[in-house]
Amino acid sequence: MPALGIPATKARVDSGAKTSSLHAFNIRPFFKGGQPWVSFEVHPLQNNRRTIIRCEAEVVDKRIVKSSSGIGEKRYVIQTELQLHGQSWPVELTLTNRDSMGYRMLLGRQAMHGRILVDPAASFLCGRIASQQIEELYQAHSRTPSGLRIGLLASNPELASNQRILEAGEERGHRIRLYDVRQCYMKLDAEHPEIHYRGGKLLNKLDAVIPRIRPDLTFYGCALVRQFESLGIYSLNSAEAIAHSRDKLYSLQHLLQNGLPIPTTGFADSPLDTDELIDMVNGAPLIVKLLEGPERRGVVLAESRTAGESLINAFKSLQANLLVQEYIRESEGKSLRLLVVDGKVVCAVERQGIPGQFRHKKQLARQTVARISTEERRLAIKAARSIGLKVAGVDMLRSRKGPLILEVTSSPALADLEEVCGKDLAGAMVSAVEKQLGWKRQLASSVKSEG
Repeated sequence: MPALGIPATKARVDSGAKTSSLHAFNIRPFFKGGQPWVSFEVHPLQNNRRTIIRCEAEVVDKRIVKSSSGIGEKRYVIQTELQLHGQSWPVELTLTNRDSMGYRMLLGRQAMHGRILVDPAASFLCGRIASQQIEELYQAHSRTPSGLRIGLLASNPELASNQRILEAGEERGHRIRLYDVRQCYMKLDAEHPEIHYRGGKLLNKLDAVIPRIRPDLTFYGCALVRQFESLGIYSLNSAEAIAHSRDKLYSLQHLLQNGLPIPTTGFADSPLDTDELIDMVNGAPLIVKLLEGPERRGVVLAESRTAGESLINAFKSLQANLLVQEYIRESEGKSLRLLVVDGKVVCAVERQGIPGQFRHKKQLARQTVARISTEERRLAIKAARSIGLKVAGVDMLRSRKGPLILEVTSSPALADLEEVCGKDLAGAMVSAVEKQLGWKRQLASSVKSEG
């Protein structure tokens, strides 16, 4: 697409789609000569966020386009020249973020009509472009990281959510690296406090850290984050906020103190109080929840009073701390997950669970984009703020009494939410770090389209 300055990109041929689309982000409308134009940036290569081309083109339309998941999105439409196998012709492209898709471009039937025959069993019929040639074509557009030095404090580099944060940081030109929490160690000293990583690498010069600490590493992880904070290194979620969110009983008490609604909840130390504990939450069915359980685990639905008594007594015999909560029948096994980043709800999904293990990720029947009310949005933002979290996953139920907050988590999963919502949520987290540190991103060099 020479007018956009894109020398080559791999496209998925999709005769089932009417309109062609191009991966674009940082989409910004403006006027030029009294006509609507749009500027945007493109990652033209798959699995590569360091190669960025900035484009400008005249807007020919704005239309609602449904994605493969059935979600409608209002997109800008531009027209540009497409070159393929020695031929060229004008095509319309809708601009959308295709980060969650396998290909940076989709070629729809409108662009192929009267020009292309499709063999669905074949690919690259017009020839392949060698990797070395691709590198030469895009050499001038590869960005060398020169932004902030960011540490992602996590444990599993293969986790999709962690990968997305690393990609988002690189995309914005930052030097970002994952540091395994368990491989970090600290020197507590009045004059020369330090944080080291395996092999002796000193981490004192990081600009910021993004903590994503596993529940079983909460104690050490929070100690590590406090050490970074004591060195003046910004943490997207503070150690105090993470610790408070991990203490489920404390967080529920804190939410109530701040006027936030929760389901009726019971807590006791002795199994002798089991009957009264069940009565407190209006009897069976009821929810039994381990206080130390990781996200979406250790949460069980007891269908009957007998089942509830058995569960409570069994957990108590193991000296496990637990909560019991009333079961909200009208929710019908559905819950909301709202992602709050820097005081804004950036994504909301509805989760439909399977009875019995209705909140375990593997037992989720489906997740869909949720339309939330102003009150639900307000409560989610207030819940995150009251715990002190810049990034929070807020789970809530819809009841006859209104929305009820179930839990506030400090390390919400991102990849599955991005897939459902089609938004760059990891980028929103990195942007929150940039905003706090007053860092402004430099845009890639611009290539103007001639239409």
